[in-house]
Amino acid sequence: MKGSELKWILEYFKTLTQLPHCSREADGLREYLQAFARERGYEVLVDAAGNLLMSKGSPRLCLQAHYDMVCVGRAPEIELLEEEGWLRARESSLGADNGMAVAMMLALMEEGEELEFLLTADEEVGLLGAKALAFELRSTRLLNLDTEEAGEVYIGCAGGVDLVAKKSCSMSRDDRPLWRLELAGLPGGHSGVDIDKGVPNAIKELAVYLAQADKEAALVAFRGGERRNSIPVAAEAIVRAEGPWSEDENLKIEALEEDGSEVLADSGELLKLLCTAPHGVVSENPEMGIPEASLNLAIVEAGGGKCRIDYSLRAMSDEGLESLALRTQGLLERYGYAVSRHEVYPAWKPEINDFTWGISKILEGEFGRSELKAIHAGLECGILSQKYPEIQMASIGPTILYPHSVRERVDLDSVERTFRALREIVKCYG
Repeated sequence: MKGSELKWILEYFKTLTQLPHCSREADGLREYLQAFARERGYEVLVDAAGNLLMSKGSPRLCLQAHYDMVCVGRAPEIELLEEEGWLRARESSLGADNGMAVAMMLALMEEGEELEFLLTADEEVGLLGAKALAFELRSTRLLNLDTEEAGEVYIGCAGGVDLVAKKSCSMSRDDRPLWRLELAGLPGGHSGVDIDKGVPNAIKELAVYLAQADKEAALVAFRGGERRNSIPVAAEAIVRAEGPWSEDENLKIEALEEDGSEVLADSGELLKLLCTAPHGVVSENPEMGIPEASLNLAIVEAGGGKCRIDYSLRAMSDEGLESLALRTQGLLERYGYAVSRHEVYPAWKPEINDFTWGISKILEGEFGRSELKAIHAGLECGILSQKYPEIQMASIGPTILYPHSVRERVDLDSVERTFRALREIVKCYG
């Protein structure tokens, strides 16, 4: 396969895109991966969480990635488009996060490399597979392939927690006309790596519009957001208010037929909360040049007597994450919500060692530069470093822009060069 790495990696990646693997719905891909490895002489272990460990010989290096993807837009139906050296999908997320890493691992399996290949399940919905991992690893070093900036070596990551706030909402009569306001097509993005890029939040945008419309609109229902780890792309409100509405190019507004719908009695309070609730970067980490702490106002579902707000929080230390969670929880509780925590995962404290320096030197040889960095997103190394404290870890990957959105795309040159560097890493440490 050498000499045509990109061609073969893209063939493997194309195969992966034809096997639906949204989080919690990746059984078909898992079965394919098991069969692929066994046919090439690898021992395959599967645990109760759906994680896969495939190994051959006496491995010293473990390559690790996750095999689920965030499905946005038309996904899991994925139509690939190649444009000016970039690969993207038509009207859907691409799944290069983390499918391109899986494709590289399949290419190395095809060649029979004596390595451990660890593929985890349901990373995108709270690193669930990594948390439940039940394997003993033989390797002394582990290379995660889930970062998205080619040529860089990541040695630390944010921890995270999701907050789910719920309360009952009383309803009341309102005889004003009924309207639907729909805001859609915003760019979206990853709630960690894109949170500092000024990406608009559809929930916040629609709430502010309604609050400033000078109509004292009363909410019948409000729904916004897609997933906790994505910046909201769309939001919709059903309201009662007097018309007409001022025009806004991003909004679709239509009158609805009367159906007797009641409005939320505390509609104004909910709009105030959505307008003022924190979203975005809370503090910066100047040493690493990334956010230190952030929040993503991810999902809102209100109507029919129930209100729910989902938040995704991240911080570069476990202490900072706890502080942010307590402050956010306190705000929501002051508005009468009962708040629960979900999908907690730890930060990965940066560590420089001979493995990370060695990886950096190899990448510098391929890309002409390299830097040891941390990322304001969750990597499974945060959990794996606690499960396997004796194993040295680092993370690399090709350049992927706007993961978790319909704008997701991957730089194909970076895929080829990252794979060449990966070959050298395997040669040195495998």
